[in-house]
Amino acid sequence: MLRLAPDVHRQMVGHCLDRVPEEACGLLAGPPGAGTAEVCYPVKNVDESARTYTLDSLGFLRADRDADERGLEVIGVFHSHTHTDAYPSPTDVDKAPDPGWHYVLVSLRHGEAVVRSYRIEDGNVAEEPVVVEGL
Repeated sequence: MLRLAPDVHRQMVGHCLDRVPEEACGLLAGPPGAGTAEVCYPVKNVDESARTYTLDSLGFLRADRDADERGLEVIGVFHSHTHTDAYPSPTDVDKAPDPGWHYVLVSLRHGEAVVRSYRIEDGNVAEEPVVVEGL
């Protein structure tokens, strides 16, 4: 299960909406092992594409350092699908670097954001519940 602080959910979805028509992306950080995202780090999509994303390496480094300074760790990555459902594409599965991460997709296909999260390990995709705390 992935828990999102309400402000993290708002910032993540807002970033995705702001970047249309391109895919947006970013990182999520929280307490080690807790499965709770307390900080959202919007990161530039260096692909500048509506179909793919690559996190800017400097943005990744800054997020990782900031999380570490706060006693947090990067627990996942998010990106938007502007034209498809919130399910990992074969490219998303191939690019999943850490089996411990939460892979969050924000679909904007139907105009309203749909947020879903997955665990991806050895090419296997498993959906997990997403809970926005306080809602």
